[in-house]
Amino acid sequence: MKKITLLFSFCLLSISAAIAQSISSPDSDLQMEFSISEDGSPVYKLDFKGKAVIKPSKLGFDLKEEEDLLNGFSIKDTKTSSFDETWEPVWGEYKEVRNQYNELEVRLLQEATSRELVLRFRLYDDGLGLRYEFPQQKSLGHFVIKEEKTQFAMAGDHTAFWIPGDYDTQEYDYTESRLSEIRGKMESSITANLSQTSFSNTGVQTSLMMKSDDGLYINLHEAALVDYSTMHLNLDDENMIFESWLTPGAKGDKGYLIAPTHSPWRVVMVSDDARDIPASQIIYNLNEPSKIDDTSWIKPMKYIGVWWEMITGKSSWHYTDEFQAVRLGETNFEEAEPNDTHAANTEHVKEYIDFAAEHGFDGVLVEGWNIGWEDWFGHSKDYVFDFVTPYPDFDVKEIQDYAASKDVEMIMHHETSSSVRNYERHLDTAYQFMKKYGYNAVKSGYVGDILPRAENHYSQWMIDHYLYAIKKAADYEIMINAHEAVRPTGLARTWPNLIANESARGTEYQAFGGSKPNHVTVLPFTRLLGGPMDYTPGIFEMDISKLNPDNNSHVNSTIANQLALYVTMYSPLQMAADLPENYMRFPDAFQFIKDVAIDWDNSIYLEAEPGDYLTIARKEKGGNNWFVGNVNGNDNRMSSIKFDFLDKDKVYIATVYSDAPDAHYKRNPQAYEIKKYRVDHKSKINQMSVPGGGYAISIMEASKDEAKGLQKL
Repeated sequence: MKKITLLFSFCLLSISAAIAQSISSPDSDLQMEFSISEDGSPVYKLDFKGKAVIKPSKLGFDLKEEEDLLNGFSIKDTKTSSFDETWEPVWGEYKEVRNQYNELEVRLLQEATSRELVLRFRLYDDGLGLRYEFPQQKSLGHFVIKEEKTQFAMAGDHTAFWIPGDYDTQEYDYTESRLSEIRGKMESSITANLSQTSFSNTGVQTSLMMKSDDGLYINLHEAALVDYSTMHLNLDDENMIFESWLTPGAKGDKGYLIAPTHSPWRVVMVSDDARDIPASQIIYNLNEPSKIDDTSWIKPMKYIGVWWEMITGKSSWHYTDEFQAVRLGETNFEEAEPNDTHAANTEHVKEYIDFAAEHGFDGVLVEGWNIGWEDWFGHSKDYVFDFVTPYPDFDVKEIQDYAASKDVEMIMHHETSSSVRNYERHLDTAYQFMKKYGYNAVKSGYVGDILPRAENHYSQWMIDHYLYAIKKAADYEIMINAHEAVRPTGLARTWPNLIANESARGTEYQAFGGSKPNHVTVLPFTRLLGGPMDYTPGIFEMDISKLNPDNNSHVNSTIANQLALYVTMYSPLQMAADLPENYMRFPDAFQFIKDVAIDWDNSIYLEAEPGDYLTIARKEKGGNNWFVGNVNGNDNRMSSIKFDFLDKDKVYIATVYSDAPDAHYKRNPQAYEIKKYRVDHKSKINQMSVPGGGYAISIMEASKDEAKGLQKL
């Protein structure tokens, strides 16, 4: 991380009365005002270009055994400051990120208890960040949160894209409705998951995307979630007020804190241009700079894997069908009869390694390689895996040597089955095993109910665990791709070895009954705001019954849409998720997956409307080539974009991978067209996208002779 520029100014104001304090964003479009109400309650409000975004809303805490931190406050003093820096991500959508804000620090005194509470507000051009800080003090040491009472009073009955509030999963399709309709639609929005705990008929999760009737795009989220419970939002639908709702631990408490400490940032993003929301870097900016000094070992990867065939039911994770129960160290797999469906066997994995080497992929993921899958789920079993003992048909050393000979990295898989204590007991040994056999990245999983029992995936205890695993991995120079973990909140800026997360409804659900065709037009406005997603795109065979006759699921997407996801679903860890043989059926479309970059110098959001469409152009890291992706929602749409982002003095060849006129995500998903054009910075394109469709464009720098004879756009 290299800091490029730094600007800082400081002002101290002595406050003798409870007068309102205000700050503006650097561009002055956003105005935030703070005040103390008559009963001493902290109150803030937020306006954008004169329009109310957050009406007067209260701040504070219910504490379990202490007097509440809700009212009886006076302002002790305030400080204002401005900050402006440019920092370089280890990987990301941009080569450089500007971090510019105006800040208001309010120091409050609760007269009856002599306790101090600091409220810190940072106002960016694209939103507001606020957090609570608890200074070191005699009157407050250890304390237990009963509930955080941060309010977000909305200025209208906005249209929202939401998923149900849940302590254990975000793996839901999004529901689009008015805020007032959430209660009535909640029951139908809750679909089955292997671990889930919903809590309210008006409770939703962040990131919450909304649009007002007067054209404001508003998003509520959190940043820098560390040693604290995950925040949900509970709606008072009579008054249109959201209030924070923290995830409880096993005893029902919402958080155990020790002063000095602080909360995560509560974030309100707002713009009158939808493109500004997914383009925003406010979540990252509210996190601390990298704590890893040497990041040279953190490298973006494009990979394939022994995975989709198990997800669809074509193959199995487990080695044998003989055992109903397994005891590690006691069950003899050497004498067990192997089934004919175990995918993680040496010869089969070599086939994937060969495919990766032939087509330029960096890595191969293998799931189901280690003993214990026979009874891994649903038994509240503590000692499930040891993360170092392979099945008899998986030769770790032979695989290591073969992959190295092909210049292919192997990616480890650690499914914990949410037996978290067991995973922590084995972490050092597991990471040492990885380094011994040349694994520099791991996909971890947390499927099922958490052990210790009664803990939740998003409680403070689990938040601490996820960070512990990330830090421990950094000690061993290992990259983490965490599945079923808490949604990311920008922490990858601080720990860039957190190279990807799942934490949302990914491609696997297309094999579990399908997702809505516009699902991928919502995720960049919600889940991806906090960090990259291992969405696992690239499915070419949409009829799952062709892989497994017992599975009638359908991938609700066209091939062109699947290609576009490599641009629109940002991740420095990108998978080509389908089976190699399916790619060989469509080699011309597969070429885009082989060509597309995974790390970027620049990203330009060309068109955007949550739930409807998204078009992004990205420039590859360290090169002159560009890639464009468009994903479309439920209706046919003509997309119109300009190529004015291209260098003025260069000529390019644009290869357009688009839906065929008769394509449709359900009826004809494999119908696509590929056309080539000569383009420059003056070029334009009008391209039709069908329901669940889209298009992808590779724009390669070329000489005039190379582009000669091609039609000019």
